[in-house]
Amino acid sequence: MSEREESAGDAAPDFIPPRASRGRRSGVVLPAGPDPDAVLLEAVKAAPRRSSIIKDPSVQKVGGGRKKTVSFSSMPSEKKVSSAADCLAFMQGGCELKKIRPSSRVYCRFYTLDPDLSCLRWEPSKKDGERARLDVASMREVRTGKSTETFLHNGPLFEHLPEEAAFSIIHGEDYQSLDLVALSADVANIWVTGLRYLLAHPSIIGGAAGGGGSLEGGPGDGGVAAVEGSLGSKMRSDWLEAEFAEVDEDGYGIVSEDVAVATICKLCPGIKEGKVRLRFKEIQRSKEKLTSHVTLEEFQEAFCELCTRPDVYFLLVQLSQDRECLDPQDLRLFLETEQGLSLATTEGCWELLKRYERSAQGRERGLLGVDGFARYLQSPECQLLDPEQLAVCQDMNLPLSHYYISTSYRSYLLDDQVHGRADLGGLIRALQAGCRCLELGVTDGPEGEPLLGVDYGPDISRHHPHHAPVTIRSALEVVNKYAFLTSQYPLLLYLCQRCSPPQQCTMAHHLKKVFGSRLYTPEGLSVNLGGRATTLPSPEQLKGRILLVAKKLPPEHEGSDGEVSEEEEEIGGGGPLAGRRMTIPGEEELGVVLVVPPPSQPRKLRLHRELSDLVTVARTGSRSFYTQRATYKKAQQQSPPSSPVSPGSPLPPELPYWTMCSLGEGEAGRLTSESPEDLVMFTKRTLTRVRPSSVRLDSSNPNPQGYWKGGVQLVALNQQTPGAMLDLHRGRFSQNGGCGYVLRPAVMRDEVSYFSAHTHGCVPGVPPQTLRIKVISAHNLPKPQGSGAKGEVIDPYVVLELHGVPADCAEQRTRTAAQNQDDPLFDETFEFQVNMPELALLRFVVLDDDYIGDDFIGQFSVAFECLQPGYRNVPLLGLAGDPLPHTSLFVHIVITNRRGGGKAQRKGLSVRRGGRRGREYVSLRQTGIKVVDEVFKQANGPLKEGTDLREDAQSSTATFKEQCGLPAVAKLKQCIQSLATRLQCPEGTMGATMVLREGYPCLEPLISLPEATRKVLAAYDTMIAAQKQLIGNADGVQERIDQVYREGMDFHEDFPRLGEKEGLKGRKLNKAVESFTWNITVLKGQSDLLRGAKMDSLDALRQLALACEACGLTSSSSSFSSAELHYTAHPTSGRRSSNGRI
Repeated sequence: MSEREESAGDAAPDFIPPRASRGRRSGVVLPAGPDPDAVLLEAVKAAPRRSSIIKDPSVQKVGGGRKKTVSFSSMPSEKKVSSAADCLAFMQGGCELKKIRPSSRVYCRFYTLDPDLSCLRWEPSKKDGERARLDVASMREVRTGKSTETFLHNGPLFEHLPEEAAFSIIHGEDYQSLDLVALSADVANIWVTGLRYLLAHPSIIGGAAGGGGSLEGGPGDGGVAAVEGSLGSKMRSDWLEAEFAEVDEDGYGIVSEDVAVATICKLCPGIKEGKVRLRFKEIQRSKEKLTSHVTLEEFQEAFCELCTRPDVYFLLVQLSQDRECLDPQDLRLFLETEQGLSLATTEGCWELLKRYERSAQGRERGLLGVDGFARYLQSPECQLLDPEQLAVCQDMNLPLSHYYISTSYRSYLLDDQVHGRADLGGLIRALQAGCRCLELGVTDGPEGEPLLGVDYGPDISRHHPHHAPVTIRSALEVVNKYAFLTSQYPLLLYLCQRCSPPQQCTMAHHLKKVFGSRLYTPEGLSVNLGGRATTLPSPEQLKGRILLVAKKLPPEHEGSDGEVSEEEEEIGGGGPLAGRRMTIPGEEELGVVLVVPPPSQPRKLRLHRELSDLVTVARTGSRSFYTQRATYKKAQQQSPPSSPVSPGSPLPPELPYWTMCSLGEGEAGRLTSESPEDLVMFTKRTLTRVRPSSVRLDSSNPNPQGYWKGGVQLVALNQQTPGAMLDLHRGRFSQNGGCGYVLRPAVMRDEVSYFSAHTHGCVPGVPPQTLRIKVISAHNLPKPQGSGAKGEVIDPYVVLELHGVPADCAEQRTRTAAQNQDDPLFDETFEFQVNMPELALLRFVVLDDDYIGDDFIGQFSVAFECLQPGYRNVPLLGLAGDPLPHTSLFVHIVITNRRGGGKAQRKGLSVRRGGRRGREYVSLRQTGIKVVDEVFKQANGPLKEGTDLREDAQSSTATFKEQCGLPAVAKLKQCIQSLATRLQCPEGTMGATMVLREGYPCLEPLISLPEATRKVLAAYDTMIAAQKQLIGNADGVQERIDQVYREGMDFHEDFPRLGEKEGLKGRKLNKAVESFTWNITVLKGQSDLLRGAKMDSLDALRQLALACEACGLTSSSSSFSSAELHYTAHPTSGRRSSNGRI
């Protein structure tokens, strides 16, 4: 077929196909018996025609408006796509597709598949009917997305066309492309699945379809028999027949409607009973049955329509090469290349098949059908959260100050913060949720017994006449009972007491008696009170211990009691912010302006010696931060308000005990904005806690992310108040086994590091990562709570929130799936740039679109570093954090180190093909100290070499993917599969074979190949050569970088003295310090990048070899063992293995 057609497009007509008529709900619909489609089609053909060319490329994207979406709901006139036969039947009925021309023009055409499945036709066209066609026999492959030259070279012009709805048909000896865009991703999936099925089953094309009969006929038609006779369909049919036979007690082939409904609900957990019953009623009405009994055929029809997930079916067909079932080799490649399980084995895949396959035949033969595959994708093994994070997986031997600690704030109070009564249930829930810092407020009670809660005053019964007060003894007993059921790591008991000395003594007796040996007292320290260790102990050292955090008497004080200052738990609390007007961080839109009160006289508290001696961590106010910062500034003789810390500055005088600095919400917010580097440095050694503002009388919570980025370890939240802030808290501490301790980023722990949360390159020398999320579908969405009057139909949409440093914060949303009830399909892709992965949190929120207010349906929050790549299910949680039964999102996750992955425009690729001339290299800064600069100068060469090794490997891989016609986010397995179709000869043999040369998989041509195929092989060879260079040279370059890093760190202690010798003082010395920390951070980051790049290359080569073997590109004589893929010919340093990444 000639590609030069319809060039005079202004005369080419456009029309609305009959399936887009406005009388029916939007949806992918298949013919269900006779309908007037043919009559409507003839009427449309006779109608006046208008131009079909879209000349304006700036058409708005399909965005967040209320658009109709594909509906697979159960309606009498609609049928769900659940097999290849359904896809082919839809294609025979035809639909409108946009045809993309290399001339940047877009034509709207109505495409149909011939009844005999032999060719594709379109209209209107200036050509006669026999020329406006494309024979199926001439098709070579079907690609998804914007992956051909037409899309790549005109990316900005086609930006408004959704990539998920784009696909291309490669045909002819010259591999020409017919580039099409469907009205939705679901329609594109149907066409891609149907066409690929025809390419994989050429025997059903033409006369094989039973004399050209349509697939819409009954089971007797040859075409339907050929299509539905696939192994996967037969396995499913036999399984449903066996399930039906189990409930057919009489053996007559019929069951009651109640039994059929119950059976389907059992086989498909989460489906609504009313939905199943409605479908059976529709079947009975369509057949005009007088009885409600259900036959086997009706049971199978209802199950396939209601329980087939189209997204899973389309994925299964793509992975199984249109066989509608997966064998162990298919599953292994899926696990390795999509799911990131690089060490998957065939034996392990057999176990998965036996565990999740529904049919006995499939389990025996080692095949996974669509129902078993859907069951696997919904299993915990495919959840978004990395299963490694379900147990403690971080280093727990570092000082306490190096961890974020899950902290609760007055969780024992019900209702508000002023008149709320104390309740022990709040303490239990907080401990069960993994909180490791629990606040207890204690006041004087009657009869000498301290009470839990706020200051009740003399008349307790007046405040809560129907509830008895809670004694501190009962609260301590509850804490002791639940302290270590969820986590074995230390519990910090934050004590805010306003008791008289006698009741303090009583409380001290309760603490010792209830906690016993669990109470970690100063006597247990490795140093006496005259001095303390330079660092705090680790969570591992303090396992099973309870540490008391409270006010403490100075060690030089003598006597049974003494006075200490008790700062009010108020915003600001005085200090340099006194008199400042401020808003509550994160709630500026409320317009509430507060004035920080001047530093009033601190409230004096008589503290009993017996209670003070039990305190392990002394509680201090914000003055300790300002004192330490002033000491640093005085030592450096510097005047800037804030700057990265000097690596060689003398420490301020140490207090003879461990301390925790408690900051108010407003004051901490200002410090994270105005002095973030100072705050990060302060928290490297000192535990810091932020409490909610006292104006939050309703127990609402601040945004904890704003304080975590400043290094604050303990952000106290009201655990009794659900909402977005508590969701983020749960997402942060769901990692590391939910033990309540999460390691802070390395730049907040390293003694010498540069970190600025408010810049895009917050960690110098480390490029941002790109997170690409495809929201595919949602399943079993419930109605929002309290929406009973709104009817059964919901209009859901998904919001994706990325929380982190300011440069990373972003929010995007899908379109509204109007009238799509509880199983909407979205198929929308979003990209986020992540500069600081260790601090990033991803939150999915599902809302019901309503004109009055969008109602909450469910959410899930997860730390960025806990994301698993590939196809994942996201279990949704309710408002209180409880799992919603059988409710989830289905997404696809890709994380890359390069922007623009999968985008239509490829400007970056053209730059990379131009060589290294325009490449940007990371540079080190001059410190102004000659001897130091001479050392750092040695790193310029290896830093450039490392960047070239990484960029060359990435660039050559991207070029190979482009030559294969695939996007940059495609997996190498997909590239090999695409290449294998080009290398396959008519007799079934391959035109090239893979051989291992020095452990590297190379492709050798066996026959003369077309020019287009030779270009792909040349790109493959270039990629292998670049990977070989990286693997062979990475260790040497990394060692040279590490050597400069070590030599630079040798100047750490003497840096101030060296600066004085060079005459650097004040601002100049401060600038030198900043440059020094910048350089150290760059060297460490570049070394880590190079190490990771080598691991990725080893993993990629292993995938290539296994994919070549799976696609038949290896001969029996050239088979390889796994040991050969370890590339032992290229030894690595003893610090790490060369076997790739697990």
